[in-house]
Amino acid sequence: MLRIAVPNKGVLSEPAAEMLAESGYRQRRSTKDLAVYDPDNDTEFFYLRPRDIAVYVAAGTLDVGITGRDMLLETAPDAGEGPAAVEVMPLGFGRSSFRFAAPVESGIERVDQLAGKRIATAYPVLLQRFLEESGIKADVVKLDGAVETACRLGVADAVCDVVETGTTLRAAGLHIIGEPVLTSEAVLVRREGAEEIPAVAQLRRRLKGVLVARQYVMLDYDCPDEILAEATAITPGIEGPTVSPLQRAGWSAVRAMVAQSDTNRVMDELWELGARAILVTSIHASRV
Repeated sequence: MLRIAVPNKGVLSEPAAEMLAESGYRQRRSTKDLAVYDPDNDTEFFYLRPRDIAVYVAAGTLDVGITGRDMLLETAPDAGEGPAAVEVMPLGFGRSSFRFAAPVESGIERVDQLAGKRIATAYPVLLQRFLEESGIKADVVKLDGAVETACRLGVADAVCDVVETGTTLRAAGLHIIGEPVLTSEAVLVRREGAEEIPAVAQLRRRLKGVLVARQYVMLDYDCPDEILAEATAITPGIEGPTVSPLQRAGWSAVRAMVAQSDTNRVMDELWELGARAILVTSIHASRV
């Protein structure tokens, strides 16, 4: 039986459950459910705090889990201190960045100006590791939440926190400093060195199929044969476009997968080239 850890709350919880459901796995009906067994796939899901998921997977208690890259690295043990969980694949949701910020009136504009300052964070391991690698000596103030208020309350001179849009930081009178310490998103993790069992390989294929279905659409169009080479160069597809002759002499029907973000541009280019009956349909699931 495959045992999978899923975030029980927070920004990753609902998107993770939706992605697993789209992959064909049964999910909980109530947020009060702590575990769900899916008999069709012989898989059990455990709904845990996102910060704890990498710990359970590293210990081998659970086979795989979904958590944030930031939380995975925050809980990773130092070399030689025990087994670790490792990233298997990114999942395309929950994107954020780990960044420094300071009060606008502080005069702090560069990361090196944080030397000797107090920096508040909910990710002390990540922050301390970055400071050591950058040769910056500063005091790390560990907080469990509401990091953006630390400067206003006099607990810290700057903060280092997970940022999605920066709106919360700006509302607290802070401005972002320097480049991101880390860019994060939801990731699938498993124990380092663990052999991939068939059930995990199947899970990865299904998740990848959902990612492809979300990122691509199916494009169909009719095309005069004299411009077929130019048209298919615009729509090369994954392995190559499907081309079939139409009953109308000198015309072909073409089908190809196209990145969803490029859809309108590609349709315009095909129309200007001479293609007609250009149709777009969503992809519900895929295996590529």
